[in-house]
Amino acid sequence: MKNIKFATIFFVLIIFLTACSKDEDNVDKTNPTIDFNFNSSFPKPCSKIKRGTSLNFHAKFSDNDILGSYAIDIHHNFDHHTHDNYEVQCDMDPIKIPVKPFIYMQNFTIEGNVKELEPTIEISIPDDIDIGDYHFEVRLTDKTGWQSRHAIDFKIEE
Repeated sequence: MKNIKFATIFFVLIIFLTACSKDEDNVDKTNPTIDFNFNSSFPKPCSKIKRGTSLNFHAKFSDNDILGSYAIDIHHNFDHHTHDNYEVQCDMDPIKIPVKPFIYMQNFTIEGNVKELEPTIEISIPDDIDIGDYHFEVRLTDKTGWQSRHAIDFKIEE
């Protein structure tokens, strides 16, 4: 009787564990891709943009599964901080204290089951902000939560 009871419990446990296991082959383990390496992409490293004009963002996004969202963050780099993924080192102005720096932060949801996207966004640069060194950072997240980011140094000039 003990053997039947033990065998039944063992059998139920095996079925439970098998039913609850994940199919590891179908789990997304790949970060999405941000591409600025084509002719019409913008901004390029060390770009110079006049205040009072517009910055026309253009990149290519892709994922092995489904894209989820992206965020754009533009902020000053008057203190010469870094974001660890620069391809090019730009000439920097001297360190300075911000008075009226330009700050832009915007999140965008990617609707549908999209694997590739080429967003283009016009971002107005006010004409009364501090000129100097800035960072343009893009964060791209896929539907499962994997994220990539890309930062570019650029200048806002008079």
